[in-house]
Amino acid sequence: MLDVTSFACPEAHIASVEPDEAVMYFATDALAAQARRFVDGFAGEVSYAVKANPAREVLEGVLGAGIRAFDVASPDEMHKVRRVSREAALHYNNPVRSVREIAVGKEMGVGSWSVDALSELAKLGPAVRDAEEVSVRFKLPVKGAHYDFGAKFGATPQAAVALLQAVQAAGYRPALTFHPGTQCHAPEAWESYIAAAADIARAAGVCVERLNVGGGFAAQRSAQAPDLEEVFDRIFRCTQAVFASPPKLVCEPGRALVAESYTLATRVKALRAEGEVFLNDGLYGGLAEWRDMSASTRVRVLGHKGAPRGAPSKAFKVFGPTCDSLDCLPDPVCLPADLKEGDYVLFAGMGAYSMAIATGFNGYGIGSVVRVQRV
Repeated sequence: MLDVTSFACPEAHIASVEPDEAVMYFATDALAAQARRFVDGFAGEVSYAVKANPAREVLEGVLGAGIRAFDVASPDEMHKVRRVSREAALHYNNPVRSVREIAVGKEMGVGSWSVDALSELAKLGPAVRDAEEVSVRFKLPVKGAHYDFGAKFGATPQAAVALLQAVQAAGYRPALTFHPGTQCHAPEAWESYIAAAADIARAAGVCVERLNVGGGFAAQRSAQAPDLEEVFDRIFRCTQAVFASPPKLVCEPGRALVAESYTLATRVKALRAEGEVFLNDGLYGGLAEWRDMSASTRVRVLGHKGAPRGAPSKAFKVFGPTCDSLDCLPDPVCLPADLKEGDYVLFAGMGAYSMAIATGFNGYGIGSVVRVQRV
């Protein structure tokens, strides 16, 4: 739950409170700035992927920054959005749904669905409103992301042709969608998908009204920030080049939009002579995604009263606080050599997926969320 007390920065809160539990620091202005970056830079509609972080402060923050559409994957996420906005557009782009979930979506006013099989289209039944859209999700063997989503979702381009024709025949607004994979740095991945989308539309003889280019936009995990504007520009120029009648564009960022607005602070519980450090949060908490993602290098350490540690760094093996021996970061983390028990290890760019998939296993986890002016 968000602490209503505001501090200037994480260092100020640590110096004042000296928390002994893991803390998330949230900066509204950082969220607004990144949301506006998408709204101003992307040549189409921006739909926030709620799965990345469904916290109320995030949903309210992206609304305040001008985003009016939300990519939802479950009835629970729909309800979370509706608690902050009755008018926001709902895009239900999880392509596999139960009949009951579809009924909830229809009742909640979902305006856009995705499908990757004829059986999923049949579940939707007839359109209940004139503007109801169905996007055919397809997949390609394209590299450039940390991991690919095509192993789970997406029709082949050949199957997508027939599916797109069936969408139009069913009376829905026809569209296409894809996802280049999470933490994608390569604009070429989007270009390959966009070119394939144009081929699918031509082969189907269907004029698609919109093209959803998915999420996958990279968040900053090192000193070098991703060039999102270059990706935006390449998406727009490629769409204009390959479609005779270019469709309107949609994107659904999650990670790249919300990551920068949070910093995770952990505390050192113990140090071992063998170069092992035990933190009060780990793989069952805010660092859960580190099992599947390359480690971030955006780490800093604070000592007594929030003073930064400045010694040369060395590699430490990092364990979390639970009794499970699997609670260990997969790669060593470079930390100052003068690290001491009681110090705070801060991880920047932790707004995406950290809280959404964290557990309370063994009684540990993120204890509170504190509002700060800057992270």
